[in-house]
Amino acid sequence: MHIIGPTQQRGHVLLVAGDVAVRRRSVQVAPSANLAALGVVPVSALLNSGIPSDTTYLDGVRDPNTALTRLRTAAATQGPLLVYLSGRLTVDRRSRRLHLALAGTTAASVRYTALPWDWLGAELGGRPPGLTTVLLDLAADKDAWPLLQEYGSLPAAPSTEVYGVVSPPGFAGGGNVVSSYTRHWIDQLRCSPSRPANLQLHVLAVGAAALPPGALVLPTARELGVPAQDPVPARHPGPAPDRTADGAPHHTVPVGQQEAVPGPPSAAPPPEAVQDPRPHIHALATSGRHAEAATLAQAWEQHASRAYGFTSPESVQWVEIRADLARMAGDFRLATRLWTGVGRTRLAYQPPDAAEVHAAAAGALYCWTQLKDGAEVREAGTELMDLLRSLPSVDPKYLHMAQQRLELLHRAPSDR
Repeated sequence: MHIIGPTQQRGHVLLVAGDVAVRRRSVQVAPSANLAALGVVPVSALLNSGIPSDTTYLDGVRDPNTALTRLRTAAATQGPLLVYLSGRLTVDRRSRRLHLALAGTTAASVRYTALPWDWLGAELGGRPPGLTTVLLDLAADKDAWPLLQEYGSLPAAPSTEVYGVVSPPGFAGGGNVVSSYTRHWIDQLRCSPSRPANLQLHVLAVGAAALPPGALVLPTARELGVPAQDPVPARHPGPAPDRTADGAPHHTVPVGQQEAVPGPPSAAPPPEAVQDPRPHIHALATSGRHAEAATLAQAWEQHASRAYGFTSPESVQWVEIRADLARMAGDFRLATRLWTGVGRTRLAYQPPDAAEVHAAAAGALYCWTQLKDGAEVREAGTELMDLLRSLPSVDPKYLHMAQQRLELLHRAPSDR
């Protein structure tokens, strides 16, 4: 909630519908439909603020100077500002500048009929940090997409939070309906027990939306800076469901019945489900976009914790998903710590011979055996040994193997 003060008197919502994005006569993005859907959402929910606010709709505008005037007025507000842009992203072929196509913009008239993208940054760049959000639901045409690929993102003012998606030029259109990303952003505003933060809304919408392959999701993982992720706390009250990292039932054989060093639960994608983010997250991981997959999973875990509590099965399930994503990314140190934390969590509220507890121990033990750095082996091994000792049905040879490895490292010179 923003506090009303002498320098923060009103908020503003600016909704801009650019030109319709069309491919082979099929509508890809219908900006007017998106604006109509956002128009019925309370401004207080859009801004996450209860202060008095103004709303400006620009639908069908043809003059970029008119759009600039409205943008400049919105940027002058002293309170929170949301700018929503939907439509077709194009480029001036002469200057290679990105533009938001307005109604009637053609390839030959971009310089005179479209809104230059850098105008947006110039007008919003002077606003204080933390007060400005830009929300995008765009499709790039065949001229703009190569430039976006070259940039790797979409330029924005440093003081502005930018969330959204830019679809590539080749995807099949969805018709004159609300775009999937915008629809799910609105749905999350309506169904969440409390108003999520903008980043949370973004990742929930991305996870649930049926985005076309290759869509540019903003901010990118690089722009987020994807911080190092801490392990789950040692004790969360309440059991988690019998699920693997991909949401499917566990099929891991209990540790005590295995003959080889056990592997973690499988990460095969779950069956398609409505608004299920796991297929999208799994697709990111399997395509090598591990940082983005981890960011989405961590955000879903935080959402589950806030919505249902740390005692909830939903929260612990997302910790398991994060652990398996870390394993897929080759981050065995994080994976070991997460699986060990899950094992201790489950052990606090489930019997020591429960298959779920053994599955977590199996994942932790496997990932620990993949560690090469002696210091990391020692650090993670101590907690892992405590977990294994708490499971009477674990095959003693695994406990002996882990103990022997730790003793050898303790006798060896420390890694420097």
